[in-house]
Amino acid sequence: MIETRLGEFEEVILLLTGILGEEAYSFKIAEEFETQTKRSVSIGAVHSTLNRLEEKGFLTSKVGNATAERGGRRKRIYTITAYGKRALESARDLRMSLYNQFPAFAGKMDFGFSV
Repeated sequence: MIETRLGEFEEVILLLTGILGEEAYSFKIAEEFETQTKRSVSIGAVHSTLNRLEEKGFLTSKVGNATAERGGRRKRIYTITAYGKRALESARDLRMSLYNQFPAFAGKMDFGFSV
């Protein structure tokens, strides 16, 4: 059976894919990961995570057009599937539920979205 839960790194990569939209290709995702988290990441870790997320059905990919900036090479662009969006919603809901149960945070969490 295919694992349907998201690990923390998978969750962040999936979120960044959604944030980047049509610019969601591995190098750009790795760059954005480092910018957003202030942590370094290997391109290999990003590639293997994107492949795993695609195998789980959370992402689809297509090969884009060749670009001069990449020496004529084409980019593989990733897009979140409806299944991937549901997985993100479930991960968010679980985290928010847990935070809301933690006495130090109970009633104090406001992220601008409802749970």
